[in-house]
Amino acid sequence: MSLPPEKASELKQIIHNHLTKMDIHGRIRDVLAETVREELGPGHHDLSEEHFIRALQRRGIVDDVMRELSFVQELPNREHASTPKPSTHFVDKEPTEMKKTNIDPTRRYLYLQVLCGKAFLEHLQEPEPLPGQVCSTFTLYLHFRNQRFRSKPVPCACDPDLREGFLLEVHRDSLGDGSKMADATTMLSISDRVHMVLIKTDTSSETVLVSSHFLDWRSVLSSPSGKTSLAAELLGVGSESKVPVGVLNIQLQLYPQLTETLTQDIINTQQALERQKTAEKERLFLVYAKQWWREFLQIRPSHNTKLVKIFAQDENGVNRPVCSYVRALRAGRLLDSPRQAARFVSLLAQERAPVIGGGPRQEQWCTLLAFLCRNKGDCEDHANLLCGLLLGFGLDAYVCVGTKAKGVPHTWVMTTGTDGTITFWESLTGHRYIHQPINPDDPPLVPQPKPSYPYRTIGCLFNDKAFLANCQPSDAVELCVFDLRDQSRWKAMSEEAVRSVCAPGSTTSLPPFPPLCAPIVDAASSSNALELEMRYLVSEHRKDLGLATVWDDHLSYLLSPALSAYELERSTGVSCGNEEFQDAVRRAVPDGHTFKGFPIHFLHRNARRAFATCLRSPFCDEIVCCRGDHVRIAVRVRVFSYPESACAVWVMFACKYRSVL
Repeated sequence: MSLPPEKASELKQIIHNHLTKMDIHGRIRDVLAETVREELGPGHHDLSEEHFIRALQRRGIVDDVMRELSFVQELPNREHASTPKPSTHFVDKEPTEMKKTNIDPTRRYLYLQVLCGKAFLEHLQEPEPLPGQVCSTFTLYLHFRNQRFRSKPVPCACDPDLREGFLLEVHRDSLGDGSKMADATTMLSISDRVHMVLIKTDTSSETVLVSSHFLDWRSVLSSPSGKTSLAAELLGVGSESKVPVGVLNIQLQLYPQLTETLTQDIINTQQALERQKTAEKERLFLVYAKQWWREFLQIRPSHNTKLVKIFAQDENGVNRPVCSYVRALRAGRLLDSPRQAARFVSLLAQERAPVIGGGPRQEQWCTLLAFLCRNKGDCEDHANLLCGLLLGFGLDAYVCVGTKAKGVPHTWVMTTGTDGTITFWESLTGHRYIHQPINPDDPPLVPQPKPSYPYRTIGCLFNDKAFLANCQPSDAVELCVFDLRDQSRWKAMSEEAVRSVCAPGSTTSLPPFPPLCAPIVDAASSSNALELEMRYLVSEHRKDLGLATVWDDHLSYLLSPALSAYELERSTGVSCGNEEFQDAVRRAVPDGHTFKGFPIHFLHRNARRAFATCLRSPFCDEIVCCRGDHVRIAVRVRVFSYPESACAVWVMFACKYRSVL
């Protein structure tokens, strides 16, 4: 690895300063004189380099130099390059010792080590994977006080080899104590738990949420040695939220070590007080919600059938107010606009909560970390995330709860403009619709707008600060008036009541919201790799049909602008660049030749799955299996990466051939 000239000069200066500090030149002169005098004797006039180096080593001077010149590698933080931040994630080969890392000596850290996994009985019969064999894997994700971490994937087993070390910064960042070391009493008041999410990834890259666990780390505050070990029992999710799935053996260590520790009784008392305070707030909100609901039903008896959802169950089976699932989220430099945020959310796949056996759809609203780590969820998860991102961009956004065609329950997002414009955002597709209400009292000859949106009814809407139920005579979306300040049309909950259980830090039962992570997918290399795989699959498929394959690299390259234009239209709603693409294709296809193209879009990067899907389209099959004179085949793949490594994958197949009458 070569260094740039300025870095090399800086490194030379550092080494020179260290050697000068050690007076290395004087020590070498002494050793040289001593070696000549004692070892070679007066009869020798030449001194070899080997004699001299051996003398330096014997006196320990080489070891002293190497010890002085030891460097600690600093890991750059791409997001905040201007402010030095400690490296917060590293892995130990030997999990009993903490490696050197660039930590701030004025701040307090918690070193969390996962020593091993035990008793994952569902994988009891799984054989040991052979070297190089593709197998299902476990990946552990952590979130603590706005810091996120991810372990290496390990093969699924009854006792998975989950061994990781994570350095968590405990120090408060609030105003007033930014330069003060957090002591035991200060840390006892930090009720934030470590959120641990275990994800299983199968051989086809499908992800499954195995467990979502909240770890209270404060037992380490009572340890005189600054270390404590515990076994965290992980429970399942959804209908299996009471069933253990495995155990993680964990060791916690504070750095620097506490000078004064707390007793376990003090820690237990603090935790009991927090639980009691949370339970009381939740009880008072439940009493208020019951009274509010009774008042809502007294307005009109038919309100009993409206979709007014006040509470929702998370992946651990905990009932929480729906407003607690939304928070204004700022994506930093990762997303540039509300429409790009809508595109990002739509790239996270939709999957309903799995249920054992038949029966009605099981509803499960995931915590944000579980949703992001799994990279898929149901429409409620998508709507909650999109609403939070739109709030972060300064819009007045709400999650709407209602139905689509045939009475299917659905959630989507609504924004209200300062000019009164109502816009619906479909979080699963990124599409936007302008709401134009229909006045049922207009004469029959007055033209009425035809709704373009797929929504039929709306029962309520909410965000992180407000909850409003629809109390208009009809809950049909096309007839609704979205003047949310009109109390005769929308019955609102008290903002103070919502804030008491949904505001950040209001209760210890609320999981904190994690920041978005930058993509780790290299779009260019992923595009190249996928395109090579696609070429191989096309060639093999044509070979099976007895057809030769001649690739047209120039035509393949010309397909790039079309794929770029398709993605730009999806993320901005603006269509541009098609004229140049069409002109380039006309120039590339000679007279008397025919051109055919087929673009398709995926949310995954599995080439075989994508190719099998493509062949199900008769248009694509016609191109891939093209027969004729002077046939040339082209394929182009473009991967567009978004936060959380969500990807928009565009593939375009094309062919040109000489038309034969």
